[in-house]
Amino acid sequence: MMTIRRETAHVFAENVSVTARRAAGWLSLAAAPTFALMAWIAANDVHPFALCFAGSRVMPIGGMTTMYLLMSLFHLSPWLKLTPART
Repeated sequence: MMTIRRETAHVFAENVSVTARRAAGWLSLAAAPTFALMAWIAANDVHPFALCFAGSRVMPIGGMTTMYLLMSLFHLSPWLKLTPART
């Protein structure tokens, strides 16, 4: 009776591990587009009169936009793994 419980617990633990790995795989695919969207939002969140002020920059790309773009680039590797390898 004890061996059946141990085997059942082992199978359950393997199923949870497989499910966790699949969820982590899908979450890793979600990171790059999320950061790209956040970069787009940060770049477009500029006051319409910001270009009229003295000393304003022409490009509304600030520190947060740059950070989100870099984070998006760093999280591209799961997407690149999906592309077929060229020989």
